[in-house]
Amino acid sequence: MEPLDAAADVHALIRDLLPVVAPSAWFDHGTAEVVLPVGRSEARASTWTALERCAREPRETWPGVVDEWVREVGQRAFLAVGEMELFGDVRELLRLRIVPKLAPRDREGLVVVPAGDHFDAMVMIEHPRYGGPLTKARAGLLGLRKLGYVMTNTHDRELADVSVRDQPLLPGRDVRVVTKPGSRYVSALLSEVEQFLPGPNRHGALVGVPCHSTLLLYPITSTAVLEVLPVFADVVKEMHADADDPCAPGVYWSHGERRLTPLAGAADTPAPGEFASLLMRLPDFP
Repeated sequence: MEPLDAAADVHALIRDLLPVVAPSAWFDHGTAEVVLPVGRSEARASTWTALERCAREPRETWPGVVDEWVREVGQRAFLAVGEMELFGDVRELLRLRIVPKLAPRDREGLVVVPAGDHFDAMVMIEHPRYGGPLTKARAGLLGLRKLGYVMTNTHDRELADVSVRDQPLLPGRDVRVVTKPGSRYVSALLSEVEQFLPGPNRHGALVGVPCHSTLLLYPITSTAVLEVLPVFADVVKEMHADADDPCAPGVYWSHGERRLTPLAGAADTPAPGEFASLLMRLPDFP
């Protein structure tokens, strides 16, 4: 039997059992989910697991199979209540952390979305003892679904007080440093480097994110970038090697619609085609 063939009878059993096993829960027919109140939020459990189990068993055993599944769902809700009591409103603790692109096996089970071609955006629970990456299982347990507010949390609670300063890199050539010592989230500003560059900025900038507390920026205005790039790359590499919370060791060209193109730091290494084309159009440095 296919799971969907059992849906009508299994859902009827769930509706009958909920008042006995989980009195505060209710069945959402529209989404085929059991909904359990969790503090000011709610936990939801799809009935698909129950349907699959029943489809594999004789019909006369379905009441017992469904009873066991409903009790499992209730236990999950109990654990969720414990976590909500531990964290308070966990939504207030969610942050966005930008990390170098994860391998597929490292992404499994985590709430992660691509942040361009070279980085991922990982949702974190910011808590000194019980924090860490938000897993899909934990998100379901806590009833966390739409997470568009996470970047706002990160900006307002972590990045409002970043410091911005210019620091000499070469004689007459400064690097712009965007930093907050000890922070794990300054790397989240990778998609917003334009706000830290002098305008108008037509050619983009060299960008380094050696650690999660610091961005390094060099606005590209002339062929002086050829002189700056090897030194800039060495600084990024050294800071990455020495960092307590390293991010990425390479250099990127930020340009266009929040695009990041990797650049090699060696002066004798051919530049990517688009960057090489830019170099031909730049004015000579004084």
